[in-house]
Amino acid sequence: MKTFQELGLNDALLEAIKDMGFETPSEVQEKAIPILLEKDTDIVSLAQTGTGKTAAFGFPMLQKIDSKSRTTQGLILSPTRELCLQITQEIKNYAKHMKGVNVVAIYGGASITDQARAVKKGAQILVATPGRMQDMIRRRLVNVSKIEYCVLDEADEMLNMGFFEDITDILSHTPDEKSTWLFSATMPKEVSVIAKKFMHNPEEITVGTKNAGTKNVSHEYYKVSGRDRYPALRRLADAHPDIFSVVFCRTKRDTQSVAEKLIEDGYSAGALHGDLSQNQRDMVMKSFRNKQIQMLVATDVAARGIDVDNITHVIHYQLPDEIETYTHRSGRTGRAGNQGVSMIIVTQSESRKIRAIEKIIHANIEMKKIPTGMEICETQLYSLAQKIKNTEVNEEIFNYLPKVEAELEDLSKEELIQRLVSVEFARFHNYYKKAKDLNSKFEDNPADKTKHNRKDTTRFFINVGERDEYNWMALKDFLKATLEIDTDDIFHVDVMESFSFFNTPNSLQEKVIEKFTDFKIDGRFINVEISEKGPKGRSGGGKRRSYNKNDSSGGGGYKKKFNSGGSGGGGYDRGKRRSFDNNPDKRGGDSGGSPRRSNSGSKPTYGSKGNKPGGFGRRSRS
Repeated sequence: MKTFQELGLNDALLEAIKDMGFETPSEVQEKAIPILLEKDTDIVSLAQTGTGKTAAFGFPMLQKIDSKSRTTQGLILSPTRELCLQITQEIKNYAKHMKGVNVVAIYGGASITDQARAVKKGAQILVATPGRMQDMIRRRLVNVSKIEYCVLDEADEMLNMGFFEDITDILSHTPDEKSTWLFSATMPKEVSVIAKKFMHNPEEITVGTKNAGTKNVSHEYYKVSGRDRYPALRRLADAHPDIFSVVFCRTKRDTQSVAEKLIEDGYSAGALHGDLSQNQRDMVMKSFRNKQIQMLVATDVAARGIDVDNITHVIHYQLPDEIETYTHRSGRTGRAGNQGVSMIIVTQSESRKIRAIEKIIHANIEMKKIPTGMEICETQLYSLAQKIKNTEVNEEIFNYLPKVEAELEDLSKEELIQRLVSVEFARFHNYYKKAKDLNSKFEDNPADKTKHNRKDTTRFFINVGERDEYNWMALKDFLKATLEIDTDDIFHVDVMESFSFFNTPNSLQEKVIEKFTDFKIDGRFINVEISEKGPKGRSGGGKRRSYNKNDSSGGGGYKKKFNSGGSGGGGYDRGKRRSFDNNPDKRGGDSGGSPRRSNSGSKPTYGSKGNKPGGFGRRSRS
């Protein structure tokens, strides 16, 4: 392995490297830096997030630019504001011993006037998000016609976010003879298109296998029923007392909802999604980096740019729509030589995706069982014993000890240990001693592989249909948002011209009827009735029992989309612990009172509840 000196870096950069405590270059740095320093060339570098890519392109760019010139010579495009700001700060740290280097961040959500003013003063390097950069080019607030080096960082992520046209437009304003350095974790077709169109015989650098995940991450999945997804999440968290994790959800609404539930149940949690203001996002990320937040619940888009070391687990509460995104998610853990775990919570219908992911990451994903209540109790008890054993005694408490010792002097050593453990552990034991088995029964009983037993379901009629611009997916999203239930609890959806049918488990029958009694949107009653025809049938005819006093059958004249996105949130909130009951099946299995303590003690956690900014109702689908 080479040293940074052997890579050919100048003294100013080597001094900065020493200040930052870097000892040896990472694999991508060792491969990329000599090539980029030696000649002006295009490169395509395939490497995971967290492998040191910023230094791999940052050091060569700083060494090759002319710091005496005020002309913009380097452009770095990144997918998110967070990553843009992070790269900017890192480049500034690298350049701390170089005179005259000015690095400016250009991103949305901040004053475009201030950014234009900073560029006008002279910025050799711009770090930008595609949307804001394109806007400033269009307004002629920046000039990229003379740049010599262009970096596309997290290229696959930018294209997944829909920035293809923005990137092609930006690159069309740059000179053809520039050097383009493309860094990406995966190589989808869209990235190949960019490479072919704007790069000239690029050299390829691959760290690991194409599209593969990091070797330091183990992958495992847990199969549960849809209604047990949240209880399973809690079990996984409780089974790992020192967890420091990112929990991924597909939608903003689910992200906010899961974060709120975790906070209510006593966990140090926070939400990160696109409906947060920049200030809220900064507060959440600051708390996460300081480990005041133990479980960060995030959407894929909002999490792009998270660069936090020592994340122990990535939990896929829901798998992403694009399977390739799994690689980026799991790359948040297992960094800097640390081991990480990627956990997937899936239902029976989703389990087929596991094989597809294995092909992409070139690794086996091990099926594991959700821990039982007693297994969690054993883990927590051992963790408590270790914490007591390893805690250093604070000398400041010595003045208080005589009274405590006098109060406890009649207790033997064994009695003292038993009572200490009971004080700290009784709530855990009371909570989990009646906990049910959350593992999916499909594997154990092949006869039950039919997704839902018809005898255990209820068939409903609803007076909206194709005339209202609904298809089965749109109706399913509407029902999920309105009833606040899991998608897997809505099935056999049949959409007709002016009405539709759907099934739910019998256990939700009362909730459905109650929710849609006198349910009105934009002045129109939405009528839901139990269909007596049978649990499923395309005809949709037969008798129906109406539980709605306002019968408004027939479709037409109505269309309202519902959004899965939360309206804000991450609001500033103190984590509170609910009182305990002995019913571990509350809120779908495990979500009643929690025995878990927040690591931040009385420190605030983030995530909104109730009517605070992050509360939500029905919204249009996203």
